[in-house]
Amino acid sequence: MLKKFLLLILVIIALPFIVALFVDKTYSVTTQVTINKPVTKVFDYVKYLKNQDNYSVWAQMDPDMQKSYRGTDGMVGFVAGWVSDKEDVGEGEQEIMRIDEGKRIDYALRFFKPFESNDMAYMQTTALSSDQTQVTWGFDGHLDYPMNLMFLFMDFEGMIGNDLTQGLAQLKTVVEAQ
Repeated sequence: MLKKFLLLILVIIALPFIVALFVDKTYSVTTQVTINKPVTKVFDYVKYLKNQDNYSVWAQMDPDMQKSYRGTDGMVGFVAGWVSDKEDVGEGEQEIMRIDEGKRIDYALRFFKPFESNDMAYMQTTALSSDQTQVTWGFDGHLDYPMNLMFLFMDFEGMIGNDLTQGLAQLKTVVEAQ
């Protein structure tokens, strides 16, 4: 009887780890907005990481967060860091990894707290006409095994997609007002 009970406990403990082996470890989110300004004006705004303070939901979650910067904003290698006491904001940094002038900026996102993760994001601008620009904001994330089990209980793509969509709506308001 005791052996069956211990075996049952072992199965209950092992089952989530076994399930996590079959759960995807990555997710990808993209959102878009059309801004009624020329592509050069829009790109010249989004290529500066410091401007994200004006439209990013995450940058606005804690007005008291400590920010740090290394390098020249709008250039490859620029790093914007943050530290917050709020768990939803945590601690991390974002680095400009690549710029395809007028078209796309690729970022490395390094989260240190409340969890560690290294992910990639990008912003892409596409001219729809001489005075209209489509902006695409993309985020590629991952959770290592066995944390990837959280994908079964939380809609990461939906949560991040909502934040990106809200940020792009704010970006549209800010850039069109200029």
